[in-house]
Amino acid sequence: MINHSYQSNIRHGFFISLLLLVSIAFTGLIQPFLMAFFWAVVLAIIFRKSFRLLRYWLKGKTNLAAALTTVLIIAIVVIPAFLVLLALVKQGQGVVEKLRSGEWDVTGIVDYYEGQAPRIEAFLQKVGVTPERIRDDISTFATKAANVIADHALGYTQDAIALTAEFFLMLYLLFFFLRDGRRIVRTIVNVVPMGNSREYTLVNRFASVVRATLKGTVIVAIVQGALGGLLFAIVGIEGAFFWGVVMTMLSFLPIGGSTLVWGPAAIYFLVQGPIWKGIVLIAIGSLVIGLVDNLLRPMLVGRDTQMPDYLILLATLGGIAWFGLSGFVLGPVIAALFITCWEMAGMSYGGKEK
Repeated sequence: MINHSYQSNIRHGFFISLLLLVSIAFTGLIQPFLMAFFWAVVLAIIFRKSFRLLRYWLKGKTNLAAALTTVLIIAIVVIPAFLVLLALVKQGQGVVEKLRSGEWDVTGIVDYYEGQAPRIEAFLQKVGVTPERIRDDISTFATKAANVIADHALGYTQDAIALTAEFFLMLYLLFFFLRDGRRIVRTIVNVVPMGNSREYTLVNRFASVVRATLKGTVIVAIVQGALGGLLFAIVGIEGAFFWGVVMTMLSFLPIGGSTLVWGPAAIYFLVQGPIWKGIVLIAIGSLVIGLVDNLLRPMLVGRDTQMPDYLILLATLGGIAWFGLSGFVLGPVIAALFITCWEMAGMSYGGKEK
């Protein structure tokens, strides 16, 4: 009896070790394509209702409904994003060239203070900060920033083949996730030994956070970027489309956001003139663009994710630091699953002290 139990434990331990080993090996095997896999899952979740509606209209033709949904995603997501990217690259090249050549004098604000505010200049010199040093630091920063933008653009161009391959892989996976999504989830739930109710809770939480994060963050970012770009065009700032896209990207951050672009521009105009441009930037930037963030983001993100704002902030920043741009979704998802798992642990193993 003891011998049989010992053999059973050996077999069980060997099987668990083999299971972990092949799982780690498989994860390493597909590691270069995990982001394509992730975004295929995300898009399948976001467009699940559209797929179901098309399948209903097509009287249950699942393959055709999945194919048409994929085409719909290409039409309303991929193609507009590609066109925006082309325009961004074109205007971005002009911005980088003007920063490198010195056509845009980013040190003008120092010249203004040097001539108009001698007391400030004298105070700064007492603490060891000279206008020449500030001017050199600003110029160096602007040059480095331009070089970083150019280097990243070159890097993305060089990786175009890999990015294209990942893109088509994502579309390929997306078709199957739309078509077989429910069956895939059911299979995973039945295999993972946690209890089906817990697994469905995690799956539902994952889906709800993905929908809330994309719905809220993307809508807020697009609205803020569009308003910011329009505002820059109104006050006559060159490369308004480029700066609008930059504001859209920065709007994914829970703090700072588009203010990191229109704020310095407003300060520049208040110092260098025309002053009315700075006033307009501050007024519209804080009252309109800022209001969009303060009203829409909590309503669209925080409410559906059921997480406090500070946790969403930490998760988003940490996600972006770990995973790049994809982290603005992955970060809140990981945080939500973390909370859900600990809530389950508390319900199962926790207890109040008597």
